[in-house]
Amino acid sequence: MAAIFTPAARSIFAKRVLLHLATIGSDGEPHVTPVWTELDGVDIIINTALGRKKARNLANDPRVAISLTDPDDPGTCIAARGLVVGFSTQGADEVIDRLARKYTGEDFRDSRVEGEVRVTVRIRPELISVQPD
Repeated sequence: MAAIFTPAARSIFAKRVLLHLATIGSDGEPHVTPVWTELDGVDIIINTALGRKKARNLANDPRVAISLTDPDDPGTCIAARGLVVGFSTQGADEVIDRLARKYTGEDFRDSRVEGEVRVTVRIRPELISVQPD
């Protein structure tokens, strides 16, 4: 069953805050990377490119952990564990453009690498912790 973010936690996701995504590599080692993010219902949405380490890790093991800190209040942070429930190239270019507009004010089109295939990852949180609670 999905855990639900509170309205206060959802408001942090709406800001230009980087989400730190922890994945598990094929060797069992953790890999953490900052990513742009948004929420869609109960799910966390991120976008990456096929072939990158995080994409390979997410395709091989759906378990993830995330954290983010409110840029306006460094004492407020969110951590969650969850599972990848969606991994799709369909519509991924539109998602990265939307995220780029949120974080940079511009479409991502000018930053695209030729031949790169974008993928949207949908993460369903199972356990959420907010500090302070």
